[in-house]
Parts: sequence; C-alpha cells; structure tokens
Amino acid sequence: MKPEVKLPKTPHSIQKGIPLKLVLDKPAVIQLGKNLKISNNDFNASEFVERVMQDIEPLALKDRGILIAKILREYLPNNYSEAITYLLNSLTPPLKETDNLGLSGLFYMPHVSFVALYGLDKTYNNNIDPFDISMNVQYELTKRFSSEFSIRTFLIDQPERTFKILYKWMNDPDPHVRRLCSEGTRPRLPWAQKINFLVKDPSPSLPILEKLKNDSDLYVRRSVANHIGDIAKDNLDLSLRLCESWLDSSSKELKWLIRHALRHPAKKGNKAALKLREKAK
Repeated sequence: MKPEVKLPKTPHSIQKGIPLKLVLDKPAVIQLGKNLKISNNDFNASEFVERVMQDIEPLALKDRGILIAKILREYLPNNYSEAITYLLNSLTPPLKETDNLGLSGLFYMPHVSFVALYGLDKTYNNNIDPFDISMNVQYELTKRFSSEFSIRTFLIDQPERTFKILYKWMNDPDPHVRRLCSEGTRPRLPWAQKINFLVKDPSPSLPILEKLKNDSDLYVRRSVANHIGDIAKDNLDLSLRLCESWLDSSSKELKWLIRHALRHPAKKGNKAALKLREKAK
C-alpha cells in the first residue's frame, strides 16, 4: 500500500505547562520528512530530521518554523519552482471546517515560512519572477493552515500586485481563502510584522472589509471585526465611520461584528464607540 501524507498527532488546544513550541518538535519534523519523502523519493528525510534537531531545542514556535524552512532550503531542489512542487505534493487534504480546528495546522508554519523567506527570490528561481508561483502556494496553504504571516512579505514588497490578487480571492468559495484576505492585511496582526503603510492608510483593505462584512462564515466575519479593531488603534475615526455606515439595516450578525470591532476603544471609554456599540445591540 502506498504511504499517505499525514499530520502529526497534536493537542487540540494549548495545554497548561506544555510549551506551544513542542507542536513543532521531533514528531512533527519526522512527519514532515516522511511527507516530503513521499513527494520526492530522493529527499533525505533522516538526514533532514537530524539536521533540524541539532538546533531546534531553544527556539520558540515561530523561530522553529523559520529554522525548519531554512534547512528545507538545503534539502529541497536548488530551484524554487521545483522545491514548491515538492512542498505542494506533500500537503494533506484541505480543511473542510472553520471551527474547532485545534493546533494541527501549526505543522505548516515551516511551509509558509519557506514562502516568506524565498518566494520573491528570483536568483533561487533561475532569474524568473516567482511571484505567481508563491501566490498559488499560499492559496493552497491557507486551506490547510493560514498564509496570513507569509502574505505580508508580498504586501510589503509588492503591494499593488498582491492586493490585486486578494481582491479576486475575497470572492473565493473557500472561507479559509476569504479569511486570508482580511486577516493577512491586518495592519497589526499579532505574531506578525507590522505593515506600516496600512497602519498609516488602511484604505487599500477597505474593499475587502466591505465585501466580507456579511460573509456567511463567522470565521471570516470575526477576522473583519479584528481587522477593524487594528485600524481603530491608529485611525479611530475611520473605524468609527466605517462601523456607523454599516448600522442601517444591519443583520444581527453584522451588529455583533460592529460590537466586537469596537470593544477596545469602548473599554477605554471612547464615547462614540460606546454609542455605536449600544446602537448595534
């Protein structure tokens, strides 16, 4: 029987006294090696695992993902397009749900880190622009985990090209892809690099928020609310105007979104936020 790509066994939630970084420990590295061996029989899985485990112990979760990505660069083909093909062929099936996802998706942090590190490097791709390949792999990865961290590298480096694609993806039938459009463009996404030009002027993201504010999936609507909460930290008036414009004839789901979006300025006693949250009940 042909072996199948799998996810490692992972706790469903953060457990008291157990560091989150252990989600990317030896069992996950071994499984990654096995998956890539299935994708490419020439992949030296045992040597890859040994190499990763030499340096991984002191690192936190995010840095573990980066370390594994850098070592993948050594063991995958010396061409980005070929390397990405092997990574894509090693993926498990897309997620079918948007809730109760647990921690298993963190297995793909090295994959998104690989795209963030090398996905714009022409020299690693025979001097051929790898942008479209990188966007495609992020489209696939976000169906299994989330590309919200890696997409920011592309937003910062090539904002117009990246937003052009996100404006298409915000109409995608997959809620994980739609959520990426909102979550990945948050100006101050936790754990991620701040996007300074969106902190200063969030207007490029507004068409995405307008489109997704009434999304059928709470997973997506919650991201929109959190995005507006980010905007409120630097552009409070804009976030207030946006929420106020949505109040008329809003559904109960959209009213929840407005309340959630403005919860932080309301806690600080902002009168306009408090008033809007009251109207949104």
